[in-house]
Amino acid sequence: MPDALQSLHDLPGVADAVTQAREACTALRWHNALRRRIPEVAAESRVRGARWTAALDGADYPVDIVRDVMRGALDLPDASAPMEQTLRGAVQVTAETESVAGVVRMSPAQALARLHTAAAAQWLDLDAVARPRRPGESAAELQVLGTAPDAEEAAARMRAVVDLIAGSTSAPGLLVGAIAHAEIATARPFVAGNGLVARALERSLITATGLDPTGSVVVEAGHGVRGVADYQGALAAYSTGTTDGVRLWLIHCAEAVVAGAGEAQRICDSVLAGRLGVRAD
Repeated sequence: MPDALQSLHDLPGVADAVTQAREACTALRWHNALRRRIPEVAAESRVRGARWTAALDGADYPVDIVRDVMRGALDLPDASAPMEQTLRGAVQVTAETESVAGVVRMSPAQALARLHTAAAAQWLDLDAVARPRRPGESAAELQVLGTAPDAEEAAARMRAVVDLIAGSTSAPGLLVGAIAHAEIATARPFVAGNGLVARALERSLITATGLDPTGSVVVEAGHGVRGVADYQGALAAYSTGTTDGVRLWLIHCAEAVVAGAGEAQRICDSVLAGRLGVRAD
């Protein structure tokens, strides 16, 4: 494990939280639904992940609507409305994680470009898609974290995320995903779509590192279940750069994985019982 991640792993409470998250994911793998029906479970996980990642950006739709949008059974009536743009981006970027998980560790820069294209191509000018901000460009998202860093710093931090992912082959997937998520969300390297990309990147890494190899954990639900304020507060703590702030964020992410594994268990139960889509929560 790289020294920087080892030092984070050694912070009070973090190692125990990482262990609890790993145990929750291990217990999930024994569910009978994951013996023969992984595609159904993973597909529904992406539906619920899209629902929660949209909600964390202010577009809170019932999961039944998100499911219909994701399977192409429902067209959103006003594609230019901000909430519908956010939902469409959430659906597309979460769907993209299925294939990005296969390349994110080998080609993290390519993975980030693909995720940003999925998240934002439908509302940004094409020239602003799949690239970091240029000098003079700003990002108006996540204002609760304060003003976004300038373009040069944001791009440098994104490159550091790429290096972290490529060089952390032996580190716990939870730590890699948590730091990558927080760095993209707080640095805001893109003109728009940073939150969606950050959460999709974490999902992809949780799968790619083997923490959740079936792609079933709804980590976005774990981030959102206690409300947007709790999620943004944890990111704000991280953005302070203090040891306690980073520790709080890492524990938050571990708890999000545990909660997301619980949501996956409920999906598995519904798949086996033939009730998938009946409970819209």
